Amino acid sequence: MSAGIKLELLGLIDQAVVEGWAHARACRVLDLADVRAHRWQARLRDTGTVEDRDPGGGAVHGLLAWEEQAILDLIEAWGPVDRSHRKIAHRGSYTGRVFVSPSTVLRVALKHRVSLPGEPVRARPLKPVFPEIPWEKNRIWIWDATHFTRCKRVAYAIMDVVTRYWIGYLLSSEQTSTQAQLLFATALQDQGLLGPDGRLPATVSQPPVAGVDEDDEKLPVLIAWSDNGSEMKATDTRQFMAIMAITQHHGRPGTPTDQAHIESFFSHVKGEWPLLASITDPAVLDSEFDRIRHEYNTTRLHAAIGYVTPDDEHHGRGPWIRRARAAGLRQARSARIKQNRASKR
Repeated sequence: MSAGIKLELLGLIDQAVVEGWAHARACRVLDLADVRAHRWQARLRDTGTVEDRDPGGGAVHGLLAWEEQAILDLIEAWGPVDRSHRKIAHRGSYTGRVFVSPSTVLRVALKHRVSLPGEPVRARPLKPVFPEIPWEKNRIWIWDATHFTRCKRVAYAIMDVVTRYWIGYLLSSEQTSTQAQLLFATALQDQGLLGPDGRLPATVSQPPVAGVDEDDEKLPVLIAWSDNGSEMKATDTRQFMAIMAITQHHGRPGTPTDQAHIESFFSHVKGEWPLLASITDPAVLDSEFDRIRHEYNTTRLHAAIGYVTPDDEHHGRGPWIRRARAAGLRQARSARIKQNRASKR
């Protein structure tokens, strides 16, 4: 409300009081609180005006004018180099010109409509094409390593992607191509995949297809799926895999979701058996790994393969168990319906 209107209202109230009206009654007629009218009159006597004062409300730690200008100068000088408001804020303290938070720099930039280049967009690498392979056990093995710092050991593990069977593991204090070769050699022997010459067959032939060359019909026997660890891409590892007729497949750098199967596996192992992280004796860790591997394969039901154990799925019992459950559910439903209907007669 402007000062002129306030003065007119006070004048009307004074005139009504002179004519015998009560102050409160005059205020009610004018739809004005009595206490407010008294406050205006007191301010008029004390200051000679009824103009509204600055409401205040500004933060006591609000940005100063010279600081705002310093931020704009920093953006102009260092914007092409630092590119983001976060780095500009730290640049200000680094050069000793202004000490503000990144959010303050961003607020000043938005206020003055100043844009920063921002971090350059890095195109994600194309996802490697997965080789064609029959979807059956012992065709796609995924492997990786995880650390147990208290025991000062690295644990390598191989898992069958199709059946989720934990094929093998290796505990070591090093991460080299030697560990990779030993891990796979033991796993191949454990699964009985080695021929008389100690190697896998070079290829597996598919049914003949009209118009396709016979050599193109042959697919790799086994795929080793992993990330881009140094021991996984080492020359010795590549040579060993080539000798064993194993095709390597690597996910994209910095993209752990490309190996989600093994990342999830290690997450479950460490989460469901937290004792592993507290073990300090390598021999104890090895015995626990052997026990947990047996429990994981033969006891733990796995959701990704229809709530059967990996051992059931790996050895062909999984489909029968799932069919038996579906049949049991149908029979149980029929029995419930029959009994409920009979009880209501």
